[in-house]
Amino acid sequence: MNNLNANYERILEVLRKISKEQLLTYQRRQPKLSDLELVSLSLTAEFMGIDSENDLFRKLPEALSIKIERSVYNRRRRKLASSLDAIRLKLASNFNEFEDYFVVDSMPLEVCKLSRSSRSRICKEDAFAFPDKGYCAAQSSHYYGYKLHAVCSINGVFQSIDLSPASVHDINYLKDIKMQISNCTLIGDRGYLSAEIQLNLLNPAT
Repeated sequence: MNNLNANYERILEVLRKISKEQLLTYQRRQPKLSDLELVSLSLTAEFMGIDSENDLFRKLPEALSIKIERSVYNRRRRKLASSLDAIRLKLASNFNEFEDYFVVDSMPLEVCKLSRSSRSRICKEDAFAFPDKGYCAAQSSHYYGYKLHAVCSINGVFQSIDLSPASVHDINYLKDIKMQISNCTLIGDRGYLSAEIQLNLLNPAT
């Protein structure tokens, strides 16, 4: 199933079962492409590995391309970011409803070399989102940027994805997701172990 329009229609069909068409509370004019259709198009591009908007719009069938311009698509997609995340979470919950095993892991996201970190202005618009310095045990090296955390079912469906500054320890991510998943086996490396968690593993009743 590698046809963009067929993938789009299938994803839209699923989304209409779990969400409404209009997701933004205020819209001056009724858009030709509904909010949910735009989310479906965004998810279709991700599913097919299309990471360029220019490439996506070259491949769009005429029935979709006449409904929205690329600049409008980009602007509305940014406004729908929170709704897109909520829909992803709903989809993951549906797919993972009967999963008993999940894998948790993290990876470094370097934004620039350490030597340039003091001069870099990348991602420094908001103080709460500043990148910082961290250590990657897998590569035995320090880096400057962020850390990507994720929980995935053994069937390959992501339950949770998050970003943190590079210095945040993996243990803190477990605290963030403990309300999202329960009554399951969570598999991770030694980075997710602490003295407290080891005691809980030895004495589950606590």
